[in-house]
Amino acid sequence: MSAHTAAPAEAAPMDHRHVMRALSGLLIVLFVAMISSTVVSVALPQIIGSLNGTQSQYTWVVTATLLASTASTPIWGKLADLFSKKLLLQISIGLFVISSIACGFAQSTGQLIGFRVIQGLGMGALQVLVQVIIAAMISPKERGRYNGYLGGVMAVATVGGPLLGGFITDTSWLGWRWCFFIAIPFTVVAFVMLTRTLHLTEIRRPDVKVDYLGASLIAAGVSLLLLWVTFVDNNFAWVSWQTGVMVGASLLILAAAVLVESRVKEPVVPLHVVRRRDPALAIIASLAVGMAMFGGAVFLGQYFQIGRGNSPTEAGLLTIPLMLGVLISSTVAGRLVSKTGKVKPYIIAGVVVLTLGFLGLSTIDHETSLVIVSLGMLAVGMGVGMSMQNLVLVVQNTVPFSELGAASGSITFFRSLGGTIGVSVLGAVLANQVATKIAAGLTELGIDPAASSSGGSTLNIAAMPPEIQEVVRAAYGDATGHIFLISAGIAMVGVVASLFLTPTKLRDSVDL
Repeated sequence: MSAHTAAPAEAAPMDHRHVMRALSGLLIVLFVAMISSTVVSVALPQIIGSLNGTQSQYTWVVTATLLASTASTPIWGKLADLFSKKLLLQISIGLFVISSIACGFAQSTGQLIGFRVIQGLGMGALQVLVQVIIAAMISPKERGRYNGYLGGVMAVATVGGPLLGGFITDTSWLGWRWCFFIAIPFTVVAFVMLTRTLHLTEIRRPDVKVDYLGASLIAAGVSLLLLWVTFVDNNFAWVSWQTGVMVGASLLILAAAVLVESRVKEPVVPLHVVRRRDPALAIIASLAVGMAMFGGAVFLGQYFQIGRGNSPTEAGLLTIPLMLGVLISSTVAGRLVSKTGKVKPYIIAGVVVLTLGFLGLSTIDHETSLVIVSLGMLAVGMGVGMSMQNLVLVVQNTVPFSELGAASGSITFFRSLGGTIGVSVLGAVLANQVATKIAAGLTELGIDPAASSSGGSTLNIAAMPPEIQEVVRAAYGDATGHIFLISAGIAMVGVVASLFLTPTKLRDSVDL
């Protein structure tokens, strides 16, 4: 029997009780994977200082994980179509646990960066495999209800990560190493739960061929592009020979990847899926939503700590409106999608609210009322909650069961890529704006910016004289508003893409 003929048998949905038992383990895994990418952000200065690292190594501790996670996402998605989804999930959990232990015991920044690459592979696998397995258990129409739980977990992990990291770092009897150790017991519990509760009918395909060349080219091309985003405007200018070499080489490698993917029997990224109207539009919209989810938490946390003078723990608490917005809207929209079978209206509403939220945040400075900031964050959170998982649903609804993993991996990959590039580019804009505004502020005070070290160590606010503190806080507050205005412009692209989605009803079966 062929794989396509056998697929409907594998797609038989589980009943609600069994789904909820397996879903509990899946949500724990997803939560741990996502929170591991944000929990160390607050602790990084202390980590690098403890390991005697440099500023470039500081950047690489973050970049290494993002590179490995983003570049490997479509590969894991494709493997899920070819091999046992449950076994792949168990392998990725093991990979994540071992690398987390290694990160916690790292004795140098070089070791930590290496272990973070392995951790990134595990995190990328967990994020896409959880979505693939949920899609294998539940039909697209019913999936909206469960996607509410998924969106809520992702929101809590994204916003709660810095809060937990701040608490761990501020607690003397824990220390920064527990930022890596804290996830291990939860992951082990999830492993045991999934081993006992997750029962998927797997289909053996003896004719399987993994496209290693295409996977390698995709990983190399994306990695080089993200390396350019990481270093541009810091180590070299936007218009420079380094930019030309890195961007040009990246485009050539990715073009070669497209050529390979168009000719192999089992492509990592199924081009015939990506070329379709609705998946292509959903991917474009996901780029905007990805930047919102990743960038919002990163820059809002920095805004509260530097622009407003709050502690890491306080900054985490102040971003709760963002988390609540995602939690409430993803749950409500998910249930409405399941009830009506329609997804387009909620995606359009989501990206419109997202854009309005960014426009609201674009007006903030270091003295803006916290009520206005909270309303802007709430709108951004609601927009992300209504659109993010529903865009995945659009893609999953258009493909047969045999392509579910590759399709889910593709849209997750593009969302992560958009988020990574968005954070890097907005970070570069923020750094330039801050440097310019600090220089102007110091000049007004009669201080020579070139002779002052304040512009180079702007994170150590407490050590600065009060008048310079005010200059630095104002610079960060005003610059943060500027980058959210750019975010609003990018979110508008998501609005346009969503408007052109086909207004189809979600299917009741797992397979076509």
